Amino acid sequence: MTNRNNYAAKMALKRQSRSAAGLVSERFPQVLDIVIHMTYYQKGPNPVLMLRTVNIFPASYAYFKMDCVIKGCDGGGFDLTSVVDDMVKTHKRVKKGALVCRGKTDTHSPDHASIEYDIAIKYNKA
Repeated sequence: MTNRNNYAAKMALKRQSRSAAGLVSERFPQVLDIVIHMTYYQKGPNPVLMLRTVNIFPASYAYFKMDCVIKGCDGGGFDLTSVVDDMVKTHKRVKKGALVCRGKTDTHSPDHASIEYDIAIKYNKA
């Protein structure tokens, strides 16, 4: 029962964070859409854990924190908020980079997961 309550509290906090971030149309009115391609990596013999594409539209929340997919990772994830903010501010269309998860886990090393990202932003013509 404790796990269920912890999960419910965690999900409520996540919903609250998304709502607090506001909508893309409010925060970045000049943005038409954002596409984030990510490759998740883990330490081990099979390093590629997952390929993921996230499509973000004006009606989406301006929340760019992606969770770590390693089971048991506490407080980790990949926050792309500053990357997207900088891209919009400088009107940049494409950016590639990498991030390392800083979360804690009992069974994995401190650098247990990372991502490589490729972000593409389309802007309104006006």
